[in-house]
Amino acid sequence: MIIRRLFIANRGEIAVRIIRTCERLGIETVLGVSDADRQSAAARRADHVARIGPAAPATSYLDIEAVVRAARESGAEAVHPGYGFLSEKAAFATACEAAGLVFIGPTPAQLAAVGDKLSARQHAMDAEVPVVPGGSAATFDEAVALAQDIGYPLLIKAVAGGGGRGMQRVDSPADLAAGIDRSMAEAQAAFGDGRVYLEYYVAAGRHIEVQVLGDGTRTVHLGTRDCSIQRRFQKLIEEAPAPRLAPELRADIERAALRLADHLAYRGLGTVEMLMDCASGRFYFLEMNARIQVEHPVTEAISGLDLVAAQIAVAEGQPLRWRQSDLRLDGHAIECRINAEDPTRDFRPSPGLVERARFAVGAGIRVDTHVEPGTEITPFYDSLIAKLIVSGTDRAAAVERLSVALGACEIRGVASTLDLHRAIVAAPEFVAGGVTTGFLTEFRP
Repeated sequence: MIIRRLFIANRGEIAVRIIRTCERLGIETVLGVSDADRQSAAARRADHVARIGPAAPATSYLDIEAVVRAARESGAEAVHPGYGFLSEKAAFATACEAAGLVFIGPTPAQLAAVGDKLSARQHAMDAEVPVVPGGSAATFDEAVALAQDIGYPLLIKAVAGGGGRGMQRVDSPADLAAGIDRSMAEAQAAFGDGRVYLEYYVAAGRHIEVQVLGDGTRTVHLGTRDCSIQRRFQKLIEEAPAPRLAPELRADIERAALRLADHLAYRGLGTVEMLMDCASGRFYFLEMNARIQVEHPVTEAISGLDLVAAQIAVAEGQPLRWRQSDLRLDGHAIECRINAEDPTRDFRPSPGLVERARFAVGAGIRVDTHVEPGTEITPFYDSLIAKLIVSGTDRAAAVERLSVALGACEIRGVASTLDLHRAIVAAPEFVAGGVTTGFLTEFRP
């Protein structure tokens, strides 16, 4: 089928990003908005706007019935979920299909297979992809025994989790009970599912991921990304390709990601996330995100592809246009997530009115944002202000361009992570490349 009208079940910069591709493809857009987003940049740019509920996400962007009803009434043929919110909910994809709407993403069965982290681990093992030692425990006594086998420190993770929510590090047996309680409570609040599991904690690791794309019969990969610079398990800076990886190791990671995608007969865009143990040189499967990623622009920069357009093409039933040998990855790209947070106060969110928003422009610079002077950063949603993406012929050129571009950006009215990004990019460890996930914890700008 050909999609002529698309309903966007999301907000912020990703909504603007999807609209931009639809404009190029000649697809009419309908944006589902909460009451808080009726005057947003995305709402002004969309062809049509449909109210889905009050400001609170639970009664708007997370309300499956309200979103599906608004999409049907809008006359759209398809729904793009973006990232976050309902993007990885099998129940949402099922509801869309039951309503006669094309869900732009994997099948409900694939979403269920990898949305549950324990199920995803099993699928990875079935595809002969190494997994981090760990497992689930039905009782506290089982958790104590499992923790003893894994060893400390360890991680408690939400089965239905993502974005670092429901994740707790535990350093000793005395902290296990409190860690499980905190993780279960946060997981229940964030995902409506309090189940957790335990996993070996890699003290010095790198977060490496592979972008995959499939049409249900064939899959390709679009190279690696490094997302190791994180705060509270949430990414701040991402780059593609992952720097300072031996060619053999990079190829092994890419092949492992493809094995999992092929095992699932994957349809659509997805990301296979790995953890590389710097001490041993081994890598382990972490999770698979069955949606477009926040950091997808760095892959677009080195591949020359429009990944939203690729998602739409697959959803329309088109076979992949490329074989692996057709794809060329050139240069290097880096993305900084500029958030409305105060790094000097433990990254406390900083809602408020943006008085000034100035972003860099120029060759090799891209800014994805929904923020402009007068935009209100509300306490209801993610604190992302903008994504600054730079590219260059190699990593050194990209780092130099990023340093200049960050210097040209200015945010006033709310606290932001701009100064932190400037300090990180100037740090010798970052310039050298290949920092671990512990970098930001130890970094003192």
